[in-house]
Amino acid sequence: MNHQTVSTELPVPTHRFTVRLSATRRGARLARRLATQQLDTWGWPYDSDSSQTAALLVAELAANAITHGRVPGRDFRLGLTVTPPGTLRVEVSDARRDRGLPATADLGSAPLDSDGGRGLLLVDALAADWGTGHSDPVLKTVWCSIALGPSVTRARRVTGPSPT
Repeated sequence: MNHQTVSTELPVPTHRFTVRLSATRRGARLARRLATQQLDTWGWPYDSDSSQTAALLVAELAANAITHGRVPGRDFRLGLTVTPPGTLRVEVSDARRDRGLPATADLGSAPLDSDGGRGLLLVDALAADWGTGHSDPVLKTVWCSIALGPSVTRARRVTGPSPT
C-alpha cells in the first residue's frame, strides 16, 4: 500500500512587517504610508502599480478597522507578508471580533449618495482574494492578497571616501 503525505505548509515569507497603530484617522493614514514605505524598501517603488494598489487596499481595510472595529483604548494591527513567487498579503486586525463583514452579495447595497459603504467593493475588485479570520481569541482579521509585479533592485549608495 502506498502512503502519500500532503504538505499543507504555507510558503516561507521572504518579507514580513507588522505594526500596531492607534485606531484613529491618523493611524489609518500612517498604515497606508508605512505600507508603501515598506514595499519601497523591499523593491516595489512608490510609483509602481503594486505599491499603489497595496496603498488603496491598506487604506480601505484600515479605514474599516477604525470606523467599524474600533474599541476605545485598543489599537489595530497592520501586517504585510510577501511570499514567493511575489504575493503580498495584507492583514488588518481590529478589536471587534463580534462584528463580521457583510456578505459579498450585500457589498454594493450602500445608497449612491452616501459617503461610505463601498470600500469592500474596491477590495473585492482589486484583490486576487480576500476574507476574514479569527486566529486570535479577541481580534478579527480582514486580509487580502495581490500579485506583485517584479521588484526593482536598486544599487546601494556607499558613503565614505571614494576608492582611488
